[in-house]
Amino acid sequence: MADQILVALTFIAYMAVVLALGIYAYKRTQDASDYFLGGRSLHPAVAALSAGASDMSGWLLLGLPGAAYATGLTSAWIAIGLFCGIVASWALMARRLRVYSYELDDALTVPSYLQRRFNMKTPWLRSICAVFILLFFLFYVASGLIAGGKLFTTVFGWEYHLAVVFGAVAIISYTLFGGFLAVSWTDVLQGLLMSFALLLVPIMVINMNGGMDETVAILQQKHPEFLHLMTDAEGKRLTLLAIVSSVAWGLGYFGQPHILARFKAVRSEKDVPTATAIAATWSLLGFIGALSVGLLGHVALQGTLPDGERVFMALVETLFHPLIAGILLAAILSAIMSTADSQLLVSSAALAEDIYHVWWGKSASPEKLLQVGRYAVIALALIAVGVAMDPDSKVLDVVAYAWAGLGAAFGPTMLVSLYWSRMTGAGAIAGVVIGGLTVLVWRHLSGGIFDVYELVPGFLFSLAAIVLVSLLTKPSGEVSARHEKVLARFN
Repeated sequence: MADQILVALTFIAYMAVVLALGIYAYKRTQDASDYFLGGRSLHPAVAALSAGASDMSGWLLLGLPGAAYATGLTSAWIAIGLFCGIVASWALMARRLRVYSYELDDALTVPSYLQRRFNMKTPWLRSICAVFILLFFLFYVASGLIAGGKLFTTVFGWEYHLAVVFGAVAIISYTLFGGFLAVSWTDVLQGLLMSFALLLVPIMVINMNGGMDETVAILQQKHPEFLHLMTDAEGKRLTLLAIVSSVAWGLGYFGQPHILARFKAVRSEKDVPTATAIAATWSLLGFIGALSVGLLGHVALQGTLPDGERVFMALVETLFHPLIAGILLAAILSAIMSTADSQLLVSSAALAEDIYHVWWGKSASPEKLLQVGRYAVIALALIAVGVAMDPDSKVLDVVAYAWAGLGAAFGPTMLVSLYWSRMTGAGAIAGVVIGGLTVLVWRHLSGGIFDVYELVPGFLFSLAAIVLVSLLTKPSGEVSARHEKVLARFN
């Protein structure tokens, strides 16, 4: 009982810090630009850590360690793909998107950027984008709430459904008030705490077992098949399809609106190289730590966990004093909150800016849009709570679905729009629709080629649709000239 009290006090202290940041950011939030992009004023370190923390979510401390616990080093293929995706997205998109979105009348959201990029006279492109964002982000936010339910159930013994509701209230409380600034500042705190926890736990296990060589020897004795990158947990050689499906996770980075928002919000295009280096370093350390936690769970824990996604929590409770355990377990809450808050913010922006403003509130003031955005946060969170109510859900499975949907719908469209002046608005609509629908359909097919991760066909079909439809339709001369003018800045 005393141990639980110490852990609870640590959680309360952490939440107090987060809420304080939210209140401070609330005082600096005056309009929709502040609320959704923080006035484009992020320091490169804040942008990089915020992008990483909002990306990784609870799956970095639950899903990826759980995969490593169940399958060994084969799960490293996911990390390899994601690391390549992080570096490529920052290098290929960040600077161009920062410049382009600002030049296009300060476009705050992905749908508004695309609408202005192609000078669309009708709101269909913008609204279609918003619908896909809302659809897939509901699952993404739900994955965070599932992780929160597992956290509070494991640590405090709470009933799962109550734990999900509590996590939702915690996330809403500061996202609602502070908006993008609160989310970004707390993401820095959360990102640092996550990396600290993921590195400290493996170091503790290694020290307790007499060093790296001895620890690896113990793991090799228990599960020799777990230490091979090219074989699965049963010792069978991985198929090319399995490797492609894992590495393909990296493609998703090109289309995640909550990550693209950080590209647009960095204070200057000149800060992008620094932010890229910070993002790459942080993510590499996080992946190494997460994989180590999963593998070393077999060394430090007795017996086999029925749910591998709880391995990080089990190690923390086994290895550390309750006060330290409380700090490390708060890292899980950090991971959950840092992603769910960003996703709620992007979703509320889609509702307020790309649906309400376009269809019903064309004359709405910035203050009115800000109010609608805050109401949208509450509504979306409540729907996500309903999705998260299944206690048997796997964090990684839900994240994989949402990640694929967003990556396929927006990745090719955003990437091509920054480089190809011949791309048309019709091509953009085709890319978003074909990519999103492919993921929705492919998810329910199985056997043979249909076992490949749905992001792969979704991305490729979307890319093909963009090129084909753009070549069959005519771009606006005004759009092409404007695009070439912006591109000239990068030559």
